[in-house]
Amino acid sequence: MGATAMLIAGCGGGDSGNATAKPSQSSSSSASGQSSTGVTINDFKFMPNVLTVQSGAGVNVTNDDSAPHTVTADDGHSFDTGTLDQGSSKTISASKPGTYPYHCSIHAFMHGKLIVK
Repeated sequence: MGATAMLIAGCGGGDSGNATAKPSQSSSSSASGQSSTGVTINDFKFMPNVLTVQSGAGVNVTNDDSAPHTVTADDGHSFDTGTLDQGSSKTISASKPGTYPYHCSIHAFMHGKLIVK
């Protein structure tokens, strides 16, 4: 798996431990044409709903939905993409192993899980 992965999933849970993932960069352009794996937001769902990456991997989150969304760690500090408008993306860095359940802070019914090995 490459160093970049698209993040976001729809349904998840687990413990987050003391791991930290920090946003590394953002982009307001669409992720079309990128060959990385990761998470896409579409139809008010994170796809895939659970993503497993290696420690240190960049995780690209792309909003292909009609509404704005976020990817916000349930623990409140490991990562937060901020609001992603339609067609935008952001890359976060998952630096420590752990399980990171997350949600959309705009749409509380949206949940996903990032697993860092």
